[in-house]
Amino acid sequence: MSDQQLKRNQLGVASIVFFVVAAAAPLLGMTGAAPMAMVLGTGAGVPGSYLLVGLTLLLFSVGYCAMSRRVTNSGAFFAYIGSGLGLPVGLGAAMVSVLAYAAIQLAIYGFWGGLLAMQWGVLPWWGWAGLAWCLVTILSMRQVEVGARLLGVLLLMEMACLLVTAVAILLHGGPEGLSWAAAFAPQNVLSGGLSGSAGVSLAFALASFIGFEATAIYGEESTDPKTTVPRATYWAVALITVFFALTSFAIVTGLGASQVVDEVVKRSTVNGQALADPAAVLLSLANEFVGPWMASAMALLVITSLFAGLLAFQNSAARYLFALSRGGALPVSLSQVNRQGAPVNASAWVSVLTALVMVAFAVSGLDPIVQLFAWCSGVAVVAILMIEVLVSLGVWAYFRRSQEKVGAWVSTMAPLASAVLLSLGLYLLLSRFGL
Repeated sequence: MSDQQLKRNQLGVASIVFFVVAAAAPLLGMTGAAPMAMVLGTGAGVPGSYLLVGLTLLLFSVGYCAMSRRVTNSGAFFAYIGSGLGLPVGLGAAMVSVLAYAAIQLAIYGFWGGLLAMQWGVLPWWGWAGLAWCLVTILSMRQVEVGARLLGVLLLMEMACLLVTAVAILLHGGPEGLSWAAAFAPQNVLSGGLSGSAGVSLAFALASFIGFEATAIYGEESTDPKTTVPRATYWAVALITVFFALTSFAIVTGLGASQVVDEVVKRSTVNGQALADPAAVLLSLANEFVGPWMASAMALLVITSLFAGLLAFQNSAARYLFALSRGGALPVSLSQVNRQGAPVNASAWVSVLTALVMVAFAVSGLDPIVQLFAWCSGVAVVAILMIEVLVSLGVWAYFRRSQEKVGAWVSTMAPLASAVLLSLGLYLLLSRFGL
């Protein structure tokens, strides 16, 4: 194996799905983003927002997967955008991708540290974040399959809890029964218009999917990139969509469609401040419909879900630095791999970067959740969505110049449609950046 070659034939479809679904953190999304979207957005119509965003990202996946069959590179966005829109745009997109993945990792470090400091004390937030930083750094320098196995265990436990709770609520029916129309009817999903409550719900839903797009990053390490990456992409988008839509629908059912906003506010209020504890909404439902043990398990799995996201985004950022180095855009030392086939130097630099930023926040006395989490997550979500728009345009441009015979759906219709819809999503995020 070359010193600049990631170890091949390590990851199958399931392993890649574990990485990217773990990055999307379904349990964190349902305990954090979903309750806020219900109060600030369309209320009972939020499940339909997740479904609508999932369908949009499936449309994006058509062109994305078509490129993954033709270009295999650990800096997927860099390679795909560069192939269609030119090397300068591809390099710029790669730098933005590194920024995005480092930023979302910093956001999770802040949330992890702040959450554990509030719940368990003992250490300040930066102490808890430092412990996670050490574990993530060590695991990211091991054989990638080691991290995939760990994420697989954590993710299966997380999804099992969500599925059991959702099924228990739906079988019971809640105070008003199953309100399919309230959750998925277009007039409810889009109530208030894109400039109003519907736009807020869609913005939160878009933010919740961040991480799914990393499937192609692991192409070089997969068993068969031309088939493994497309299958993993479709599986990841489908799983995230189903779990987000199903669980949020269960929350609406458990609270009652007509009173969902009032119930979310009541259950999440702490010391008179609404939405101060959005996780209490799902945890209270788990306690009510399944049992106290499920609420306790979910509270613990929120923490492991955060750790899974840290490891997934560490791997993503490191592989982009590796790809840029191997392509000559960064110092060659970042393209070195160790005996386990991991990009050890690139991963070390990601860790150094995140450590420096956390130290700066700690020394400045800034809050890990109000500042570090909020600022960095906002930057990351906007950056990733902007890159996805460029990928869609890059796919269209690539096939427009290519002599290869490809159907209009793959080469033109799906990429351009996804570019338009994702651009609309980018506008929704930017216009509501204060949230």
